[in-house]
Formats: sequence, C-alpha cells, structure tokens
Amino acid sequence: MFKVVESPISLDELARVVGGPDAGAIATFAGTTRETNRGRRVVELEYEAYESMAVSEFEKIAAEIHARWEVSKIAIVHRVGVVAIGETSVAIAVSAPHRPAALEACRFAIDRLKHVAPIWKKERFEGGEVWIGSLADCDHEHTGEDTEAASSVPAGRARSA
Repeated sequence: MFKVVESPISLDELARVVGGPDAGAIATFAGTTRETNRGRRVVELEYEAYESMAVSEFEKIAAEIHARWEVSKIAIVHRVGVVAIGETSVAIAVSAPHRPAALEACRFAIDRLKHVAPIWKKERFEGGEVWIGSLADCDHEHTGEDTEAASSVPAGRARSA
C-alpha cells in the first residue's frame, strides 16, 4: 500500500496490511505534528504533494528495501492538507520474518522519503508561517538532525516569518 491521502491515517490499518503468516516482526513509524519546532509554538501543519510522483517514490523506496533486507511487505502513507497537533502526517509499516530487518527497513524508509518525496509542508506557528520542502529540493547534503531545518521551499513558494 502506497498512498497519499487527505484523511487521518490509521497505523493499525497499515500493520494489518503488511501482516501475514511470514511476518515475525512488524515495525511501524508514525510522524506526528509536534507543538514546538525551532523554538516556535506550532499551530498546525499543511502538506502539499505531487501525488503521482510521491507514490512512485514510495514504490522505489520499497524496491530499495527489498533489495537490501529480507522483508515481506511495506506500506507507506502520507497525508496532505491540514494536520493538527498530535495527528499523524506520515506512517510506515514494514513486516519481515525477523525483527532487525523490519526495524532497519522502517528507519531507512522514513529517512529516504524525507530526501526524495515531492512533499512540502507549511508550518503555521504563532506569528507566522514558513514552507518547508523535501530534501530533494536542496542542492547540498544533509545528515541527521539538520535535515528538517535545512529543507528548502518548493518553486513558487515564498517564505514569511
């Protein structure tokens, strides 16, 4: 299951989709809207995506995972539209015969998605808003914790603070 949706995401549904008799482990990840970012109080996030390309990138990520780890099934769902504090914006589930592969593949999936998926978010915070693009928009390398802060704005989007 690889989708971009406008409605709330169910992590339980993703776990059911990837589950099966060969799954000794199911690893999940849910990215949620937090109430503070970079010292600002966040009000909400709003996501936009180039949907067909995003789904294609999710499929490529799954192919990379299958080439690297012994996994059974993968599900990636990203939400678009307004996502309130505490709600899930992205969810990933990976099943595998064994725990290490499921956990490593799940982590790889979210890290890779942040780099390649054509998904942008507008962070609305007290006093302003800012567009944050996927890392695919950047012209330099990012690692670890600096990835979100260094993301760029999609073409045609103006930043305001």
